[in-house]
Parts: sequence; C-alpha cells; structure tokens
Amino acid sequence: MGRGDLSDAEWELIGPLLLSERGRWARPSGENRIFLNGMLYVQRVGCPWRDMHERYGKWNLVYVRFRR
Repeated sequence: MGRGDLSDAEWELIGPLLLSERGRWARPSGENRIFLNGMLYVQRVGCPWRDMHERYGKWNLVYVRFRR
C-alpha cells in the first residue's frame, strides 16, 4: 500500500459498493481496490493518465474503468 492509498478501514466501507470484479465475457477484470487507488492517484496528483504510477497497473485499463 502506497502513500495516499485507501486504508483497510476505508476499503471496508467503499468495497461493497463497487461492481463485481468480473470483466466482460467472464474474464477477471483485476482487483477493484488497485483500480480505485489508481483513479484516486491521478485525481490527487493531477498527472495525465499515461503518467500514472506503475503499481496501479496499465494506465489504459484504469482509464477505461474510470470512464465507465
């Protein structure tokens, strides 16, 4: 967990409100917590999506989920 990421207590409140972690055609879409932390990182820092930190996964996957 990096600086500024959701704590376990925060995740317990937010996690159940998010959609399931299944992608289209029953493919796993990854862990919701990592995606949400990536989205919050971009919003907090104000960087372009392509400059998102690598620990959150591929920037384009996080961006697509952000748009949904």
